[in-house]
This record gives sequence, structure tokens and C-alpha cells, in this order.
Amino acid sequence: MDFKLKIWRQRDAADAGRFENYVAKGISPDASVLEMLDVINRELVAAGKDPIAFDHDCREGICGSCGLVINGGVHGPFEHNTTCELRMRRFHDGDTIVLEPFRSRAFPIIKDLVVNRTALDRIMQAGGYVTVKTGQAPEANAIPVPKKIADEAMDAAQCIGCGACVATCPNGSAMLFVAAKVSQLALLPQGKAERKERVIAMIRQMDKEGFGACSNTYACEAKCPKGISVEHIARLNREYLRAGFGSK
Repeated sequence: MDFKLKIWRQRDAADAGRFENYVAKGISPDASVLEMLDVINRELVAAGKDPIAFDHDCREGICGSCGLVINGGVHGPFEHNTTCELRMRRFHDGDTIVLEPFRSRAFPIIKDLVVNRTALDRIMQAGGYVTVKTGQAPEANAIPVPKKIADEAMDAAQCIGCGACVATCPNGSAMLFVAAKVSQLALLPQGKAERKERVIAMIRQMDKEGFGACSNTYACEAKCPKGISVEHIARLNREYLRAGFGSK
């Protein structure tokens, strides 16, 4: 398959940036978008040119590194998808494909398609932990957890921190990310000790990082690779109100 590419190139955070045109020829329909970029980069390196910088790691839809905006859609024009799992067969031979980085005030561009998403790490560091005694592991059944609660916590824990929710939100909100991280701990008995302090600290850090407010567009849920529900945002709001009023 052959494609015409418009790819965002930006030397560093101070550079204005611009789109540059490339041609990808003979790309396998089973190749991912990242593998197509590998082909382009090999050609650029062979020609003595600067390769296109982009984030990647596991390439299995697990790590959350591969954040790109493809044809105006976060992780591509399809729902519940990661960039590394987007295969070229989803496009048509001869298509023009536009690749650009996540756009968010809280995610400054480092170079080309790479953005700095460490703001999400700092939110986690602010309160996303559980006090656990070291030593011998406790008996697995010592604290019974109802299956419904365990399932909800695991659904929230699926968040891979890719930032798609932020990049697709018209306000650049990180509410779905923070909600997932708060939910996965608040739902379980082990996470209740820091319940109040956690939600306050994480929301304060979220605001400090410059993320926008949630206005319930549901775009975050639609573009989340793991399909995390906005119901967790409602739980986050309840946890915050509970912490503010000092309820148990």
C-alpha cells in the first residue's frame, strides 16, 4: 500500500513547528502506523536526514506511550484504539494521512510527535499510593472483596495513562485519568486509609498542572483505548465532596 503523509515536525519546544510531506510506498496492510513510521525513518537515516521522533515502547497497546493524533482523531479515527494497534488496512491505498502530536497545554511538545506527559506522573505521585506493611504477604482471602467491587476496581485499573482523554477533550481535562486512579484505590479496602488525602492531593495537582475542567462531552470515554467509563468521574466527584465535608 502507498500513502501520502503530512507529519508534524518541530525541532524543540521553542520551535514554531510545521507539517512536512512524505511518501510511504510498499507498506504492508498488516503493518501498524508505528511500523510505517519505522520505514520512513530508515529512509531518512539512509539519506542523512533527521528521523521523525515519536513515542513507543511495548507496541502491544499496554504501555500507553504511542500517543498520536491521526487524521484529527486521537489514536486515529476509531474508538477504543491505540496508535500501535492501528493497522494500515484500516486506511485506503493512496490515502493522505495526517500525523501530529497530542495537543494540550499540559503536554508541551518535546520534539516532532513526542510530548511531555509527566504531568500525569506528578498527579500519581501526589496521592496515588496505598500504605502497605512490608514483610510476609497477607492471606489473599483475609479481606473479602465483593466481585462487583473487584470488577469495578479492575476496570479502573486498566488505565494505561496514555493521555488520550486529555488530548481529545475540548477543555484538555484529565478528569477521566484522575478518576480511574482514584477509583481503583477507593473501591478497595486497602485503599481506604488514604481515601480523603488522596483525592484532595490528586485534584490539587491536576489543577496545578493546568488541565482544563470536565464539561461532560463523553469524548474521553469514546477515545480511551481501554474504554474506561465516565462513571468513574462521578465517583471522583463524590470522593472529593466526601473528603471536603469530612465524611467517613
